[in-house]
Amino acid sequence: MRFCDQDIVFAHGATAPSKGQNFEIPTANPANYFHVISNSAELPKLAIDGKLFLPASDHRKRNGKLPLVMVVPGSLGVAPSHLAHAETVVGDGFAAFVLDSFGARGVTSTVANQTQFSFAASAYDVLAAWQVLSVHPEIDASRIGAQGHSRGGSAVLTAATRRFADAVVGAGAGFRSVLAAYPWSGHQFLDPSVDETEIRVIMGDADEWCSPMQVQGHCQAIRLSGGRATMRLIGGAQHSFDRGTDIENVPDASVSPAAPTAYIANDGAFIHPLTGVADSKLVDRDLMIYALKAGYGRKGARIGSRDGDAELFKADMLAFWRRTLG
Repeated sequence: MRFCDQDIVFAHGATAPSKGQNFEIPTANPANYFHVISNSAELPKLAIDGKLFLPASDHRKRNGKLPLVMVVPGSLGVAPSHLAHAETVVGDGFAAFVLDSFGARGVTSTVANQTQFSFAASAYDVLAAWQVLSVHPEIDASRIGAQGHSRGGSAVLTAATRRFADAVVGAGAGFRSVLAAYPWSGHQFLDPSVDETEIRVIMGDADEWCSPMQVQGHCQAIRLSGGRATMRLIGGAQHSFDRGTDIENVPDASVSPAAPTAYIANDGAFIHPLTGVADSKLVDRDLMIYALKAGYGRKGARIGSRDGDAELFKADMLAFWRRTLG
């Protein structure tokens, strides 16, 4: 059953209707970042969906409008943990929007093949949702944050990057703050500027899907460009350490955390790690095939939580949203 066909009701209660309200998001299916930045006239269009949840309390309203946290799932699609995070922020007085990039594309999981749609498409979805939510009469456009997990973490980091965001939503528009949970930073813009958007990253040092060192480098690049970016590294924590479920191996996961970073030129073209040359025709699949042939890829990786991991994540998450949006 698609996420949009599910009735989701939060125990904290919400304004009418009491269940999550379905929203359709007009978005696109770019082949790569160049497609968005330099060839947007030829973007294939589609519509995805998500659910909006409004809090019962109005104590965070300013001028009659609410701050909002957008929750962007990772490679397994919308999971109970993502809904739990949305319910937590709604209970704390924020509106929440859970984005589903998978259902409309007929995708159930990307763990075995991340090239079913591009990482550029994931980031485009996030900004397309911002465009819809920013004009909602009950939402404060100046206080919208995005919280992405794994692949979703990559998406929100790209959505905060001005080289990409300016091409989709216009100069200066977009998110007040971004929380990237255990993101993959295998794609990074040469110009990583995020301007006024504040970045927070949280991940475990035992992550087998994504490289903490690569993410540290990404955060440092953002800081060197004048942005605000902090990273919390949790000792012994696995990928998806906020799930609240036992640690388990996902045998069909295809991962290559040690592969070289693929940088992105100002026009959106990938720069191949071997040649150092920007090529507008390169797509995600080309870089992933290179990583596999170079011996970086492997099958199987662990996800899950140790005792206290999920509670630690929840506390860090709430503190960030209260400070930046509250």
